[in-house]
Amino acid sequence: MPKARRSNDWGFPRWRSYDSSRETVAQRECDRHGCGEAGLCPAPKSPNSPDRWYFCQAHAAEYNKGWDYFEGLDKEQKAERAKAERQESEGYAEASHYGWMGSGDGSRSADEMRALELLELEADADFAAVKKAYRVKAKEVHPDVKPGDEDAALEFQKLQVAYDVLRTAEERREWKG
Repeated sequence: MPKARRSNDWGFPRWRSYDSSRETVAQRECDRHGCGEAGLCPAPKSPNSPDRWYFCQAHAAEYNKGWDYFEGLDKEQKAERAKAERQESEGYAEASHYGWMGSGDGSRSADEMRALELLELEADADFAAVKKAYRVKAKEVHPDVKPGDEDAALEFQKLQVAYDVLRTAEERREWKG
């Protein structure tokens, strides 16, 4: 009589997942005709429909390229759905306050970096330095200081946009829970 063999799962932690088995798993194929890839990306068949296509990543990207999420909804329904989605994602914005990064270490967006470049500041500049640089440069090209100068007015507008970008980014970083 053969002797019972011990499992290779030596104690804890278990090396296999619970309920693991060796049977084959049925995998859905991409719904695009002629594609044999795995269909892992669900996509709605029509707006506001529970029916789904299942595409591979390449065909899902192609399908979603021209998709209008709010198609077939009136203005009130669009606003309601957009509000509901904002409420669902507010937790992520709140959680970003507790991130490990500070300014200058990759946490600034490309728009913020362009704004800092326009104000001639380094990537790790704090908001006090941003405010000071904005005021100095704005005084030089303000339309009241240089009336009738269209180049100065354009430069002033660029400075205003850059300051607004950096101000909203700073407000986003400060959690007001």
